[in-house]
Amino acid sequence: MSMENQRSAAKSERDRPWLIRTYAGHSSASASNALYRQNLAKGQTGLSVAFDLPTQTGYDSDHILARGEVGKVGVPVSHLGDMMTLFDGIPLDQMNTSMTINAPAAWLLSLYIAVAEKQGTPRDSLQGTTQNDIIKEYLSRGTYIFPPAPSLKLITDVAAFTYREVPKWNPMNVCSYHLQEAGATAEQELAYALATAIAVLDAVKASGQVPEEDFAKVVGRISFFVNAGIRFVTEICKMRAFCELWDEITRDRYGIADEKYRRFRYGVQVNSLGLTEQQPENNVYRILIEMLAVVLSKNARARAVQLPAWNEALGLPRPWDQQWSLRLQQIMAYETDLLEYDDLFDGNPAIERKVGLLKEGARAELAKIDEMGGAITAVDCGYMKQELVRSNARRLADIETGLTKVIGVNAYTETEASPLTSGDKSILTVDDMAEQEQIEKLKEWRSGRDQAAVARSLADLEAAAREDRNIMESSIACAHAGVTTGEWSETLRQVFGEYRAPTGITSMIVTGDEEDIKKLRSRVDEVSEKLGERMKMLVGKPGLDGHSNGAEQIAVKAGDAGIEVLYDGIRWTPDELVRNAIDEGAHVIGLSILSGSHVPLVREVVNGLRTHGAGHIPVVVGGIIPDADMLVLRQMGVSAVYTPKDYQLVRVISEIVDLVDRKSTEHPAPRKVEGKPEGAGTAIY
Repeated sequence: MSMENQRSAAKSERDRPWLIRTYAGHSSASASNALYRQNLAKGQTGLSVAFDLPTQTGYDSDHILARGEVGKVGVPVSHLGDMMTLFDGIPLDQMNTSMTINAPAAWLLSLYIAVAEKQGTPRDSLQGTTQNDIIKEYLSRGTYIFPPAPSLKLITDVAAFTYREVPKWNPMNVCSYHLQEAGATAEQELAYALATAIAVLDAVKASGQVPEEDFAKVVGRISFFVNAGIRFVTEICKMRAFCELWDEITRDRYGIADEKYRRFRYGVQVNSLGLTEQQPENNVYRILIEMLAVVLSKNARARAVQLPAWNEALGLPRPWDQQWSLRLQQIMAYETDLLEYDDLFDGNPAIERKVGLLKEGARAELAKIDEMGGAITAVDCGYMKQELVRSNARRLADIETGLTKVIGVNAYTETEASPLTSGDKSILTVDDMAEQEQIEKLKEWRSGRDQAAVARSLADLEAAAREDRNIMESSIACAHAGVTTGEWSETLRQVFGEYRAPTGITSMIVTGDEEDIKKLRSRVDEVSEKLGERMKMLVGKPGLDGHSNGAEQIAVKAGDAGIEVLYDGIRWTPDELVRNAIDEGAHVIGLSILSGSHVPLVREVVNGLRTHGAGHIPVVVGGIIPDADMLVLRQMGVSAVYTPKDYQLVRVISEIVDLVDRKSTEHPAPRKVEGKPEGAGTAIY
């Protein structure tokens, strides 16, 4: 064979590349549609839709909790008109679409099917995925709505519907991505994700919606969405362990004989937790190295990959930033010879040894969860959340003490000014008018509908939910009738109720340098003596941002220092936080907001305090906050602003204690000194 023929033969034997996606959506359906078409033109081979927080939590854009959140972290979709605009000019029968949506997953899938039907596309030709992993929302991301049991019923309904009606659709991405973002170790990520999958498949089996002979088809459509961190050898081993454990579980627990239904199919977004605000250009290398973990090993290779942008620790990425991540994937897939080879790690003793250790650790954790009664019980009693908070506290303590080195953060911090981050347009900002425009369009939509058809479809949906029938056909009918996201969710809220997940915060976690903590505790005691009572800090999550890791770690560290911490989890209105702070006698309020909605939400809190005569209570804010917004917050009266670069939590808490001391001198309120709370001087609510 000639050299030219050999080259041609080699090229023809290349494996097909994974689906190349970019997680995208912002401002409005029309702006997001333009972005999707732009990315597809650049060679992206699938879509990954980011929805805004009101959509993710089942609220219309004009709901009080949606204030400041519309279009910030994704696209607002309030009704069929928005969904049609979002996919305008994109033929759904030719597209593989992933939708990161959980509590209202059944609704967004119904809207997608309704759009396809408007396009004349049959249901059974649709390909894609709804994340639909509501269990992990209780643990990490916080966009849950309903209690665990009805949430499991909704996941089951989608799975039972799609295997018949939309057979190329993945009804659920068991999502371990956000578990790692919340601090999970590799063993925890394996165990918690697999426990979730077991809970779902057990529920599908018990529902009676799927005949025994069809159950293997449902198992075969369950997919996973994982994370890949910087320890990429461990991550390669984790993915191989996932494949082997899933094959074992589906074979032994569910009796699935056909190997194709036992395959571990997964998509991935590599780690965002490790992206740094300091020297953010280094993040490009982190992203590339992390991608290696999910593409190098052929037998454990991802089916779909989406990469974050290098500057996500600074704010929303621009189209150019997303293009840079897209090109990373394309160079790996099309320029290298990776796809020409069999698995590079089969038979490697070091890899096999690490895979064995990970499987052993995951099996032990799975057995513990099984003893508790499964994933739902382990969530409801707070066990899994508490373990994640504990793991994350250890991770952060290792960075704070320098045990874990992060280049540009706690090692090699000297740097030149970066030309990539200079100028006013180094990140994408959402126009403040986008929210008002979305609300006006929503009002227009409501006024132009057949109200009788809306009422009938919602009544049918409620009946299906109350009678424990599958809600998918009723939901699709609601979509066609013009029902809104908020109306669909509110109907089910009336049937199923709402839920507030355990925070995972305990008073038993002690982390970091013990000497520094002792000094900080002494300082807290000193200030508490001046105050005449134990210093109190309210840690609040206003709005719909469910990323609670930062708030949890501040609560843990403050409690460890002897501060009485008031923390009741996520999703509070500014007014509720203000009233709580006043009623509980808080000496300082710490607000954590990572959704980009910090300016309007903080303004409401500060104004609310002044209205109630409590403007003397200092407010500190943490989040992904651009420099320009820091100035705005300080002008409002915010005492301090912290961003991801402020990783030394002992220093942060020390500064907050000093702030309370100064403010108490300006506004003295002498009261009797109360004893320290029980248990190491810590009381956390």
